[in-house]
Amino acid sequence: MQPDSSNRQSLNPEQGQLLVKLVRQILMERLGKQVPQSKIDSLNAALRDPCFQISCGTFVTLKINGQLRGCIGNLKSNEPLVSGVRRNAINAAFHDPRFAPLSASELDRIEIEISILTEPQPLNYRDGIDLLEKLRPNVDGVTICLGHASATFLPQVWEQLPEPQDFLAHLCMKAGLAADAWKKTRFEVSTYQVQYFEEHPACS
Repeated sequence: MQPDSSNRQSLNPEQGQLLVKLVRQILMERLGKQVPQSKIDSLNAALRDPCFQISCGTFVTLKINGQLRGCIGNLKSNEPLVSGVRRNAINAAFHDPRFAPLSASELDRIEIEISILTEPQPLNYRDGIDLLEKLRPNVDGVTICLGHASATFLPQVWEQLPEPQDFLAHLCMKAGLAADAWKKTRFEVSTYQVQYFEEHPACS
């Protein structure tokens, strides 16, 4: 779990694991696995805590053996945090266009990660070199936007792309732009931070 740097009250580890349990429960129900009603009721009661009713962006990331299996989210939201996690869990598992829908045979191998986002803030920069200098590896998630082209990387992506030049190149390609577009084109850039929670073995 990585703490965020916003003024918003952070969730504690136990609260984060409740959201992870929610995602696991949703996947089980969608794939026809029985969940005891007592566990459903207990989790629903815990998720009525006011901390889960705040509005913020969320992402749900699913992996198998450390490899991406689905990731869907939203940078901003007008709905309660818990509702966003529910919706993004379903979309990451069954509606990520990069992957086939999750199957029941994969359920036991799925690794769950939930990211809670701060409000994205515009990043002002002069040129590509200035942009490189202002990026904060392992701290900031980054969103770029140029017309209808846009893409975002969560801060966790820095683990795979630790060099700012590579990070930006892959982000540009994700948006459908040339890898070196960040050097030649001025687009809108915003940054945000996340608090993320990974599934504890006891949750599965």
